[in-house]
Amino acid sequence: MANRFVLNETSYHGKGAIQEIATEIQARGFKKAFVCSDPDLIKFEVTKKVTDILDAASIAYDIYSDIKPNPTIENVQNGVAAFKASGADCIVAIGGGSSMDTAKAIGIVITNPEFADVRSLEGVAPTKNPCVPIIAVPTTAGTAAEVTINYVITDAEKNRKMVCVDVHDIPVVAVVDPDMMATMPKGLTAATGMDALTHAIEGYITKGAWEMSDMFHLKAIEIIAKSLRGAVDNTDEGREGMALGQYIAGMGFSNVGLGIVHSMAHPLGALYDTPHGVANAIILPTVMEYNAPATGEKYRDIAKAMGVCGVDAMALEEARKAAIDAVKQLSVDVGIPTDLKEIVKPEDVDFLAESAYADACRPGNPRDTSVEEIKALYLSLL
Repeated sequence: MANRFVLNETSYHGKGAIQEIATEIQARGFKKAFVCSDPDLIKFEVTKKVTDILDAASIAYDIYSDIKPNPTIENVQNGVAAFKASGADCIVAIGGGSSMDTAKAIGIVITNPEFADVRSLEGVAPTKNPCVPIIAVPTTAGTAAEVTINYVITDAEKNRKMVCVDVHDIPVVAVVDPDMMATMPKGLTAATGMDALTHAIEGYITKGAWEMSDMFHLKAIEIIAKSLRGAVDNTDEGREGMALGQYIAGMGFSNVGLGIVHSMAHPLGALYDTPHGVANAIILPTVMEYNAPATGEKYRDIAKAMGVCGVDAMALEEARKAAIDAVKQLSVDVGIPTDLKEIVKPEDVDFLAESAYADACRPGNPRDTSVEEIKALYLSLL
């Protein structure tokens, strides 16, 4: 069986990279941009850093900001209508996963109108056409939505998240500028950073992993482990490291899948509006313990990448524990809660477990699981 790898046509990295947005729009012959960005980024003038560049280059644009932290079907449908009214021919998505996921869904529906009900996009939808060209500008160091073929939309009526996987949705250009992430508060930096670490670890142990994806994931783990504490303290080195590390993790997991950390995190976002990175960070060590028997020597590699000393001399179980402990310590150091007691209502656990089992990320988990086992994992965190 052939292993497929899908990446952006072009990506820019480093301070000042956003200056290339106007260059790309003009070089590709686009006439008007549809700027997708969330209300807070507009309020705090983060979006303005990009629109100032568009203004200076005399590039026309409309702004769409009807985007929730866990974007809904309604956000997408309203965005489709706004895009049609705008006369735009490209999308500039500015923000975290919420803005970029919304932009992807809008772009797909515009070029594949037979999927206008949005729910039909869940899973691996048989779209025929690439979405409206997207230039993605992340403002968080975590989701890597700028380089993935995935997006997640909340079905508010059913209190569940729909994971959509489509090679036609990947942005043509990613612009990863750490200066766009410098205003992130500590809590958001920590949560999105742990999301990136989860991507790298789950991508490394998922059933679909292979040599090329392993290369990206191990490097991402190394960079994130070195950089996240500094990013939370807002150091230049930390911000730059996380901007790169999360992108490298995205290069990998987008092409091989994830596991039940994400499956368990998605329902928490849908039901309680829990920030995705926080949910992942809390769940990750517990699921790592659960998955350990199905991972061979891979936790030894993870421990090394996390900077644990003397791993080669450890027995396998000791090395596995070292990897899990390193993840726990990083999570504590950046201020992530250690359990779900303040988030999950016990009476919701059955629904959460069933939703997690039905999630598109679950089949990639290295250890086969069941609704009952997932329920036990949730309960262990209460």
